[in-house]
Amino acid sequence: MTSEQVPGQVASQVTSQVTKPAARPVANPFPKKAGKLAGTSCPETPISSGGIPRTRQYLETVVKCLDKSWSAYFARAGRSFAKPVVRYFEEPASTVCGIRWPEHAAAFYCTERGTLVFPLTGGWIEGRTDLYPFKVAAHEYGHHLQSVTGIRRSYEARARTGRADRAELKRRYELQADCLSGVFMGSVWGSLARTEADWAALLDATRASGDEDGDRSHGKGANRVHWLTRGYRSGSPAACDTWSAPPAKVS
Repeated sequence: MTSEQVPGQVASQVTSQVTKPAARPVANPFPKKAGKLAGTSCPETPISSGGIPRTRQYLETVVKCLDKSWSAYFARAGRSFAKPVVRYFEEPASTVCGIRWPEHAAAFYCTERGTLVFPLTGGWIEGRTDLYPFKVAAHEYGHHLQSVTGIRRSYEARARTGRADRAELKRRYELQADCLSGVFMGSVWGSLARTEADWAALLDATRASGDEDGDRSHGKGANRVHWLTRGYRSGSPAACDTWSAPPAKVS
């Protein structure tokens, strides 16, 4: 299971920094002939108020946009694509994905079940008017993309060998999902009633979600911003190759 942490709330365990890059887990997993993620319309409206029903409606809209965009991307490449299952929780459950509900997590992707899990309450989403919930949904969807392309399977196999620092591998994995979320956001940006100030606020929230003082599983705030921005500007999943990036870019 992978999860997105709430900005400013991370676990306390700290691991050592890696000095050399980890090998790429899979070769060119995203089909080049599919090109960039095509621009589409996504009618995103800030949550603001409305309680749980409005919050769920917001997430359903974003996930529908994600399904549409990525399904079309793989169809252009002549590849099949299975959409993720989506589950919504009005309050934290005792367990999710077969394990205890993680503390300080905004949303989850259940890797073995191909399921996106969204809590409908909590500071990550209640009454928010910024783009952070939008980005979190796109990030978790990025983990689904990693699963269907074989990246997750190869990443987990490499992590089991013990030949590379597992924390660094995990950061490369998470930062790639950040980049893929940026690719999607860039593809729909023209349809969003948002401003450059909204984008700047999202970068601030992303920077605040860095794990400098935490478990070092998602990357420093500056690197999370770097990969999100890289995906947004490039518009191409091929730009999200965190696996061959130097250690400083995935610390």
